[in-house]
Amino acid sequence: MHATLPLLLTSDFPPLSRRVVDTLQVNLGYRCNQSCLHCHVGAGPNRTEEMSADTVQAVIAFIDASPAVRCLDLTGGAPELNPHFRDLVLAARSRGVRVIDRCNLTILEEPGQEDLAEFLALQQVEVVASLPCYLEDNVDRQRGKGVFDASIRGLQRLNALGYAQDGSGLLLNLVFNPQGPSLPPAQEALQADYKKHLLSHFGVSFNQLFTLANMPIQRFGSTLVSKGQFNSYMQLLRSAHREANLDQVMCRSLISVDWQGYVYDCDFNQQLGLPLGGSGPARTHLSQLQAAQLQGQAIRVADHCFGCTAGQGSSCGGALAA
Repeated sequence: MHATLPLLLTSDFPPLSRRVVDTLQVNLGYRCNQSCLHCHVGAGPNRTEEMSADTVQAVIAFIDASPAVRCLDLTGGAPELNPHFRDLVLAARSRGVRVIDRCNLTILEEPGQEDLAEFLALQQVEVVASLPCYLEDNVDRQRGKGVFDASIRGLQRLNALGYAQDGSGLLLNLVFNPQGPSLPPAQEALQADYKKHLLSHFGVSFNQLFTLANMPIQRFGSTLVSKGQFNSYMQLLRSAHREANLDQVMCRSLISVDWQGYVYDCDFNQQLGLPLGGSGPARTHLSQLQAAQLQGQAIRVADHCFGCTAGQGSSCGGALAA
């Protein structure tokens, strides 16, 4: 069991229930070409977990049986490293489903991925790209030496294919994470700084910046525990909780699927091993569900949920409020 889990389970976080599920977030595996300090998944080059072809087919069958699901959000690890990534993208796009690829940008230069950028553009996949700062030293400190330069090359390549260009319909959004146990700054102001710096220094354009709070789980949570900062960070999140953000948290309209096909209320619950439905350890497989069955069900909450409601709020689509 995850080391920080006992610290999170006793919680007075407000109860939540699910609305219509319109987004299916799928973790295709934990293998990644990077090992980032803020990673709430604990992904890295040595991880071997990845979704099988049979489970990918279960994802497609769920979409077919759930007409309200109009968005497939692919994550990892580096989701593109899964050998069935492109088949899943093609299947979803052929059904008119919006596809998001949560891309670390450096994957575009990995062996075997030389045509990945062109594939994403051809399929009109929305790219949500990690770039936790617009300064080289900060990015390389958080993600590894040379990552910033490779990320900039990736962004320039995507721009050249039409991403973030007027009239192309190709969306390119960036993700910011704080360097440590602090809340992200105001999204709108930071977005303006990102756009000005990246355009003037590198000729890079993008659509939106998503600011995400670091979750006190997996690699980041363990770092907090080892440094004696876990309790103070949790107090920061709790003290900054805003009731208004409860209306827009992503778990109200999203479910998360792990690499084996089991279902969770969100990606963070997945990483903590807190399955969908009730308070027990029993897991439900995607093949046993349709999205319509989940409407109105209680969402499993714990103390880490304050990470989504603190301050301006945080979700996979960035801040919840100004």
